[in-house]
Amino acid sequence: MNVLRFSDLCDEGRARGRRVFIRADLNVPQDDQGRITEDTRIRASVPCIQMALAGGAAVMVTSHLGRPTEGDLQPADSLAPVAERLSELLGRPVPLKTGWVDGVDVQPGEVVLLENCRGNKGEKKNDPALAQKMAALCDIFVHDAFGTAHRAEASTYGIAQHAKIACAGPLLAAEIDAITKALANPKRPLVAIVAGSKVSTKLTILQALAKNVDQLIVGGGIANTFMLAAGLPIGKSLAEPDLLDQARAVIAAMKARGAEVPIPTDVVVAKTFAADAPATVKAATDVAADDMILDIGPQTAQKLARQLQAAGTIVWNGPVGVFEFDAFANGTETIARAIAASDAFSIAGGGDTLAAIAKYGIEPDVGYISTGGGAFLEVLEGKTLPAFEILQKRANG
Repeated sequence: MNVLRFSDLCDEGRARGRRVFIRADLNVPQDDQGRITEDTRIRASVPCIQMALAGGAAVMVTSHLGRPTEGDLQPADSLAPVAERLSELLGRPVPLKTGWVDGVDVQPGEVVLLENCRGNKGEKKNDPALAQKMAALCDIFVHDAFGTAHRAEASTYGIAQHAKIACAGPLLAAEIDAITKALANPKRPLVAIVAGSKVSTKLTILQALAKNVDQLIVGGGIANTFMLAAGLPIGKSLAEPDLLDQARAVIAAMKARGAEVPIPTDVVVAKTFAADAPATVKAATDVAADDMILDIGPQTAQKLARQLQAAGTIVWNGPVGVFEFDAFANGTETIARAIAASDAFSIAGGGDTLAAIAKYGIEPDVGYISTGGGAFLEVLEGKTLPAFEILQKRANG
């Protein structure tokens, strides 16, 4: 993917003395008192800011936070706690600027945080007048927020249209490289794990991957629907019987290419959905009418682990069971540890997937952990993200 990279501009000295506008993703969770409870996104934004400062730029950073009403920013919507945390991480003051659309006072070697960009009227609808005002603030626009790359908003798309230079920050560039490596030029076999509660929310992803992957591992409620499509009993498990034809079509598309969707041969069931519910391992053919399937069985988990060990590339989105309950976590843990032990290049994304990675402490052994939920899913669907599209257009224009 041909895009300008901010790192290259800095290496060439093109940021020195320039006004640089960084669109970061600082949308962090907070408690009822407004205290930040998890700061991964803030820490992930620091390298780009440091790159700009080291390059001698006057640095402006903005982000959305929560879902404020445009034109009516409340104290709870403020980036003030983010500015405080950013100051600590950078070891320097990071003033918070309000009413910044019509002008920002910042000098080379300084960094300021621009108040919640979603407070500006026209942000969500990518208002051209707002985008042009933002573009006028800077010499270089840097998109470094992959989590917003699937949205065409004023601070993510419109500004990139109008800025003198528009480029990808290090975080966004890393996502582009990982996605290209995993999906555009994968080392084979390419194995995708797609799990979740519903086929309907990931049907287009399953259909897109069926055209490209060598093995499509399904888990969670999605696996239950595929088991039903394969003629297996699933008891009272979560499934979507109205999507059996679509599930069979995915299986057929894979089979036609000599690929497969492995159907579980054993499962872990319970009578109720609870952490303390007694767990029973059963053959997939023996699920009773009052059983709920809450995990894949150990035989299936080991078979999938062997396939992952032999993979060249692994794409992972979603745990294969209710891993939050220890009695139903074995499948997801086995998959996670197999990915960690594999020589394959692995890319993982999605909130539950990241929670599983953290639970089993395998972060260092995953090739790339994607920071974007919705954006990651849209990439798996085969969609061209607005951020990628406009940055490519500007690089080629």
